[in-house]
Amino acid sequence: MIAAILAGGFGKRLRPYTEDVPKPLVQVAGEAIIDWQIKWLKKHGVRELVILAGYKKEKLIEHLGSGSRHGVKITYVIEDEPLGTGGAVKNAEHVLSKEEVFLVLNGDILTNLDPRKLVARLEEDSRLKGVIASIPLPSPYGVLKIEKDMVVGFIEKPVLTDYWINAGVYALRPESLKYFPERGDLEKTAFPKMAEEGVLGVVRYENVFWKAVDTHKDLEEAAQIITNVLKGEL
Repeated sequence: MIAAILAGGFGKRLRPYTEDVPKPLVQVAGEAIIDWQIKWLKKHGVRELVILAGYKKEKLIEHLGSGSRHGVKITYVIEDEPLGTGGAVKNAEHVLSKEEVFLVLNGDILTNLDPRKLVARLEEDSRLKGVIASIPLPSPYGVLKIEKDMVVGFIEKPVLTDYWINAGVYALRPESLKYFPERGDLEKTAFPKMAEEGVLGVVRYENVFWKAVDTHKDLEEAAQIITNVLKGEL
């Protein structure tokens, strides 16, 4: 199994951490985000990675090298100018099109979900060209419990199980690459078109750890969870 990691973004909301390194190299609980990702992927049988790099690409290459330090094999596909998430995947078509199935993930997420479920869903339905991991919407705010005109309790940042979000982890067939643009984000181009044509499936994950590290607050929360709860799992 091969996984492509989207690692080319500027990470503007994480400055000053991203002034000298790309977002996947920002430290969370003593290790770079991408190091945590590699540990997670290895745990689920992934031994080959394609790093879709752009901003500060030389830092990623210096940090990861061939992948031997992590016990994986790493290939780099470089974008010379920002292509968006969809364009970055399309830019790696010459590598990814050789695989029967491949994973794609955002380079700023930390999770312990099992990506093999995505692959299984894809393989059990020949109509599908891609499968998205989805999780219940985690509310960024606390919620009031109200009865009539009185507050009767508080729920701190509940999970809103009536709504499901894109978790940024995908299993794809090579045939999906025809939907990807030369430039643009996959969430706005490839996936809406695939959904329209009925070739995009989903796996719902409940009771998993998932955190997108996009802001300073996200960084602090992710570090706390990993340190206190998940250090042995990732």
